[in-house]
Amino acid sequence: MRNIFVKKLDCKGIEEQEIEIVERKGLGHPDSICDGIAESVSRALCKMYIEKFGTILHHNTDQVELVGGYAYPKFGGGEMVNPIYILLSGRATMQVVKDDGEIVKLPVGTVAVKAAKEYLKKVVRNLDVDKDVIIDCRIGQGSTDLVDVFERQKNKVPLANDTSFGVGYAPLSTTERLVLETERFLNSEELKKEIPAVGEDIKVMGLREGKDIKLTIAMAVVDKYVKNLDEYREVINKVKKKVEDLAKKIADGYNVEIYINTADDYERGSVYITVTGTSAEMGDDGSVGRGNRVNGLITPFRPMSMEAASGKNPVNHVGKIYNILANLIANDVAKLEGVKECYVRILSQIGKPINEPKALDIEMIIEDGYNFEELKKKAEEIANKWLDNIMEIQKLILENKVNTF
Repeated sequence: MRNIFVKKLDCKGIEEQEIEIVERKGLGHPDSICDGIAESVSRALCKMYIEKFGTILHHNTDQVELVGGYAYPKFGGGEMVNPIYILLSGRATMQVVKDDGEIVKLPVGTVAVKAAKEYLKKVVRNLDVDKDVIIDCRIGQGSTDLVDVFERQKNKVPLANDTSFGVGYAPLSTTERLVLETERFLNSEELKKEIPAVGEDIKVMGLREGKDIKLTIAMAVVDKYVKNLDEYREVINKVKKKVEDLAKKIADGYNVEIYINTADDYERGSVYITVTGTSAEMGDDGSVGRGNRVNGLITPFRPMSMEAASGKNPVNHVGKIYNILANLIANDVAKLEGVKECYVRILSQIGKPINEPKALDIEMIIEDGYNFEELKKKAEEIANKWLDNIMEIQKLILENKVNTF
């Protein structure tokens, strides 16, 4: 018997509450850059370990720090003066001793730096990774006790490497979907082709008051694509119109107002232009776990975990696995007829199998006229099914089918 607790919440759903605040830090934000690099390094190490030994070895690369560079942006194209500094730290298996005593040294640093560069090239289009970025790899060997826990299993199920918890909920509210999809759209290949001046450092903050939603967007503009202030303003107006069109599809029935780069002062000529498309070029720093949760959002009106999921190993690090699992369970429970909202919290205990959580708590807001006991039984079945197949989450992570930020 697993410690699964299901209860009914007697409260207003998020859409019925008077106020809601939602934030997303876009792919080019310094914090998100660190999240993306950390996760890319972990996946690259997993691939190397599997190719060489047929299994994933112990690692956690969730410590990435970014120190902003220095740039001189100007209309028509500025230049980077000092490079962005990125520190890769964490722990990984650096060598393996074979049965015959041979010591195999592993190219952890080389693999990590390559993965970081490839990620940056893919995400920040106008950044010269070879010239404008310093990547310093300081990943070291893992501690003996945690490596031992990593290698132990019970009935082929890994043991939790920490006493930690994961949190998830579903479904997303209208404001949450609007904030999430706005950033995704502005960082889409489609939008970049049409308006290449739009950089990748995009932060979207949503405020809902009743049926009124206000979106405040901070959007880096790449200077080489705008020759003067008029062209800059044209970019802002084009983007605003496109976000308004998107809002009509997602937030039908709401009054949506869009604000872009509200710190701009056109009279003074002070506007948000960048050389590279990210504020990391000019003194804005970043860290793993300081931005979006695993559902891609920062949601102060919903329960959240402060765990940094990106870069943690997908085998037994419950700080990653349980946050993803909680969202997967919540999404499945929320699809049940009669369930309005679902909240899931999962607690691990270090050294215990990851499919046997210390507690798995499910809370549901139920539509009128539905039987709680019937829904409770179905929710327990969903939770048990995911726990029975918990190794599937590792596969989803390796195939990049679930997000960590």
